[in-house]
Amino acid sequence: MKGRGLHIYALVYLVFLYAPIVLLPLFAFNDGTTIAFPLQGFTLDWFRALVTTPALHEATLNSLIIAISTAVLSTCLGLFAARAATRYRFPAKPVIVGFIMLPLVLPEIIVAISLLVVMLQLGLSLSIWTIIAGHTLICVPFAIAILQGSFSNMDRSLEEASVDLGETPLTTFRLVTLPLVMPGIIASLLICFTISLDEFIIAFFLSGNEPTLPVYLWGQLRFPARLPVIMALGTILVGLSVGLLITAEFFRRRGLRRAGLPDSGGFL
Repeated sequence: MKGRGLHIYALVYLVFLYAPIVLLPLFAFNDGTTIAFPLQGFTLDWFRALVTTPALHEATLNSLIIAISTAVLSTCLGLFAARAATRYRFPAKPVIVGFIMLPLVLPEIIVAISLLVVMLQLGLSLSIWTIIAGHTLICVPFAIAILQGSFSNMDRSLEEASVDLGETPLTTFRLVTLPLVMPGIIASLLICFTISLDEFIIAFFLSGNEPTLPVYLWGQLRFPARLPVIMALGTILVGLSVGLLITAEFFRRRGLRRAGLPDSGGFL
């Protein structure tokens, strides 16, 4: 009886979590402009409208520039921090690592307002670069969490053998360490890219006159006739996000298999 109740709870939870996502493609292909049942017919007009909206193209380009830049910066910073946290001992190490991971538990609205105040006090104009800075701040902890696992699962004796054979620390990192943690690096890049692409609150406060895709979508919600187009775009974004997460999970599990370690659970 207890097991049956747990199964029912899990089923209800999954329905509650994923039902809105399932509704996206339904209304994206619906011929009517009203988001309501019954559906009126099948159409691809809302997807065609995405091709003829210049403002949408500009917002999409902004989001791609921000997401790619954020993924690269966050992964590079996370790589250095994760290596330092797993390989070295230094004073106040737990405090420093905890401080870096703090954005994981801070409300995004607080982070966004704080960043806005700091940017204005420094006299910086709001632009794509301020969004990249904000997104990097919140993505670095995710990169560290992923890469710490990669460094922890790596056999240190391989690095020691490389140094014993006469290689410099830099060459050892490039030829031995980097290839071994590459699945974690790829997973970090994909996760940070997805987080940045979907993030709204920080982008809303720091975007200025260069809106990102989520900010553009928020503005379009004021026009009911544009809702089917938003549904079509949402369908594409959900498919892209799921694809990136599956790819990141693939590389994470591949890294575990190469290290000969059991899979203790991950993104999926």
